[in-house]
Amino acid sequence: LDMLSAAVVVLGGVWLYLTPTAHISIDVNPSLELGINRFDRVISVQGWNDDGTALAETLDVKNLTYTQAVETILQSETITALVAQDAVVEIGVIGDDDTRCAQMLAGVESCAEAHQNTHCYQAGTQEVEEAHECGLSYGKYRAYRELAALDPTVTPEEVQGMTMREIRDRIAALSGGAATAESA
Repeated sequence: LDMLSAAVVVLGGVWLYLTPTAHISIDVNPSLELGINRFDRVISVQGWNDDGTALAETLDVKNLTYTQAVETILQSETITALVAQDAVVEIGVIGDDDTRCAQMLAGVESCAEAHQNTHCYQAGTQEVEEAHECGLSYGKYRAYRELAALDPTVTPEEVQGMTMREIRDRIAALSGGAATAESA
């Protein structure tokens, strides 16, 4: 019985560690999503397009805290090269626990402060499934919906291959305003 109790405790601990309770969506044109557990550790890294998958394969961020992971990604050669070419980086904290997500957003924003063209937001999980059904990360899906409101002919497939800068510039052109990631 003691072995069984120990096994239940160990399995319960493993389950708690390996269960994502929030996600962080990072979109430039590589689109990535990080699964974050209740201990603020990265437990999964998923690319949502070919560039995102390629970037995910080069990153060693599993088991890091989410702030360490975001900082590592923002300082990666791929992202710094894109930002140097005026790319836009959008980072979203996604989850259903508003208080925890707000705390995580503050952590992500402090990572992003030193990086130009980086914008952060918080969202609930309701639309994430819709985004994934469209084959998009949540960040790209959010921008896609904004663009689709201005151009109903745009498709998720079209947006999938676009950079966040291209999407934001197209939104700005259609709405007659300057490109801004905060207009969502």
